[in-house]
Amino acid sequence: VTGMKRCCCRAAPLLALLGIARGRPVGSMRGGGGTSFLSNMCRLRGGQHGAAAGETQIFETVVSSEVTRVATSPFEGQKPGTSGLRKKTSVFLQPGYLENFIQSLFDSLPDGELRGATLVVSGDGRYGNAAAVQIICKMAAAHGVARVWVGRDGLLSTPAASCVIREREGGVACGGVILSASHNPGGPDADFGIKYNVRNGGPALESLTEEVYERSTQIREYAIVAGLPDVDLSLEGRHVFVDEKGGAPHFEVEVIDPTEDYVALMASLFDFDALRSLLRRPDMSLVFDGMHGVAGPYARAIFGALGVADEALLNCIPSEDFGGGHPDPNLTYAAALAKLMGLTGQPAGGEPPVLGAAADGDADRNMIVGRRFFVTPSDSLAVIAAHAHALPWLARQGGLRALARSMPTSGAVDRVAEELGLPLFETPTGWKYFGNLMDSHLLGGADLSPLLCGEESFGTGSSHIREKDGLWAVLCWASILAHHNVDTPEGQLVGVEEVVTQHWRRFGRNFYTRYDYENVDAAAAEEIVERLRAMGSSFRGAGYGPSEPQLLQDGFALATIDEFSYRDPVDSSTTSQQGVRLLFADGSRIVLRLSGTGSVGATVRIYIERYQPPGDEYALLANATDALRPLVDLALHLSQVRELTGREAPTVIT
Repeated sequence: VTGMKRCCCRAAPLLALLGIARGRPVGSMRGGGGTSFLSNMCRLRGGQHGAAAGETQIFETVVSSEVTRVATSPFEGQKPGTSGLRKKTSVFLQPGYLENFIQSLFDSLPDGELRGATLVVSGDGRYGNAAAVQIICKMAAAHGVARVWVGRDGLLSTPAASCVIREREGGVACGGVILSASHNPGGPDADFGIKYNVRNGGPALESLTEEVYERSTQIREYAIVAGLPDVDLSLEGRHVFVDEKGGAPHFEVEVIDPTEDYVALMASLFDFDALRSLLRRPDMSLVFDGMHGVAGPYARAIFGALGVADEALLNCIPSEDFGGGHPDPNLTYAAALAKLMGLTGQPAGGEPPVLGAAADGDADRNMIVGRRFFVTPSDSLAVIAAHAHALPWLARQGGLRALARSMPTSGAVDRVAEELGLPLFETPTGWKYFGNLMDSHLLGGADLSPLLCGEESFGTGSSHIREKDGLWAVLCWASILAHHNVDTPEGQLVGVEEVVTQHWRRFGRNFYTRYDYENVDAAAAEEIVERLRAMGSSFRGAGYGPSEPQLLQDGFALATIDEFSYRDPVDSSTTSQQGVRLLFADGSRIVLRLSGTGSVGATVRIYIERYQPPGDEYALLANATDALRPLVDLALHLSQVRELTGREAPTVIT
């Protein structure tokens, strides 16, 4: 291996970047064009050299580019779900399992798309991540990829991967392979996952994932450059491979700073000076829990530069088993943060912080909490939408053009859309549906960006990238607090609870809860769904409907039972069987669907929602558990979830 000097300097250091980036339009942080990487690659010669300060090291290795074709046979069940293929780690560790899936993926991409291309490959750092990166790089070389971008130590958060695909060198990457099982646990006995994001930085659509699955059932061989050595992923720089010394490079792995592009993007979206001013206030405090996931390095880079002390950034060193925990930012699995914020009793050490937040394993989900106050993900989306004028990049672009939510998400954001006169889209669960809306103008439709969107499963985002974005959501909330406290005297700071309560007084409150029954026997889960489908047939057969609802216990009038289906307004594709909905005459809802993000069995999710209009202060501020109890009881009775699963209580209540 020969280290060589590079003729161009690296990007500015982080603090300088944060100082100069604010106010620039998205995408302006990088230059570059669409010329193929191979045509621009220099011949590398000479002895070993250390890189000068500010330059990128180049490591040249002489190695054959010979492609080996390995005979294989299909593995059962390589069918991607809502967010890619997720299985137990032990399943992925079977010889050839990962290789089969990657070969099926590469074969499903358009002809010639990989030839001479740049591909992003990284993940959330869970057990098996680094080894998988090495295999995928060798397979990418066999399929004609010219260059792979890998985050240092194999790490890129899912939002950062989307950012790198879209922004780095002007967006030259053809796509990215992201190694993550998101909020699922990691480790040898836990979960692993893989998904593909396309050129726009968003998850592949169902048409591509279906083709990947079909090819996985017929695969007979995979291609790999078996002689390619593993790359030292701890060394930032260009790892270049040539057939002979002085020859033309045939492949490169560039190990990049995983935070550089993402931090630059955040600095262009938010007013970091205003956030620093907020965080300098004696009566303002923030705590962030990285849950031992990949969010940690990004939180340290961003919040550290904003003046947040290290001791307020909890669990921010990534771990391959997430510290032995479950990196899902909710009140069950982020119990330590909930206690610190005073949600489960008075914490030691005095008053809780003003703003608390957590992110999941791959940093795309978020939880927002205030002092002794939990913000539901649905309310978080609605509050951010109502404060679009306080978010600098939206103001620069003339404000929001559209809002969107997944079907199970509460209707809180619908009321904001109605008042602001914005179109509101209700989609199936899965971020790929939002991506289509964001790129509508590129596909012959209306320009809907800037678009703000979210899911009740702790996912919030906008058209700045094509993934949900946990740290972005936290910065939105910090910006909202900064907006409310520009002229607030010390000691009278407007906090999270005050912001949300003001929102309810204006728009009303959508009381909301979700019951998750995890790792349920798949047959039992299907029986629950079939029971509700049969109930819907009987309901319609008896002549009930919106004009003649069926009266049930506690006075609830059932107006509709249906299964949600979606016709994409952009590409006209149809997605069906996305959850059974029970809609009541007063606007209340019960929704039941099976989640596609687990690795074994099934997760049954029951969503329960009741709307309280503004005007009645006592009713608006009621305890959510008390307000929803009759509807929860009805949902459990109608679904028979306890009887059919044998579970007396859900695994998680949100």
